[in-house]
Amino acid sequence: MVAADLLVAQNIGFGVIALLMIVGALRVVTVKNVVHAALWLVIVLSGAAAQYLLLSAEFVAVTQVLVYVGAVMVLFLFGTMLTRAKIGAEVDLNNTNWKIAIPVSLVLLGVTSWVLIDGFGDEQLPSPDQAAPVPVQVLSDDIFGPYLLPFWALSFVLLVAVIGAIVLARKD
Repeated sequence: MVAADLLVAQNIGFGVIALLMIVGALRVVTVKNVVHAALWLVIVLSGAAAQYLLLSAEFVAVTQVLVYVGAVMVLFLFGTMLTRAKIGAEVDLNNTNWKIAIPVSLVLLGVTSWVLIDGFGDEQLPSPDQAAPVPVQVLSDDIFGPYLLPFWALSFVLLVAVIGAIVLARKD
């Protein structure tokens, strides 16, 4: 009985976090202030970390917070604030083709849903008592082993972006 109650609590937690992430994602694309959009994106990325916690993937959740919420959002805010872009509400921020984006996004949602349901329709996740814990060393080796070079390349690209923003924002 306790395991069934735990699954119900996880499902409710998933629903609440997913709802917060959806609201945050909608606010990212609808708010008129770029800095506010970045802060809403922090909520969405934090929600992803909370979803990892629900899956008992603490290492991935901490990595999500450190890399995305911490580093990438700080770089994004630095890049926004170091450029000479207007900070605050902008009137002409939206693209004029937004009306075509809504049906295209709905079609993409339908195709993605259909492919996922077709590919994983009858599969079920193992119950919590059947799932074997994965050691952190194995998980980090799987993530950073084959992807170490792209990870380094991304760090250099982000470094160049920050240096470029500083150069552009510098008063001559």
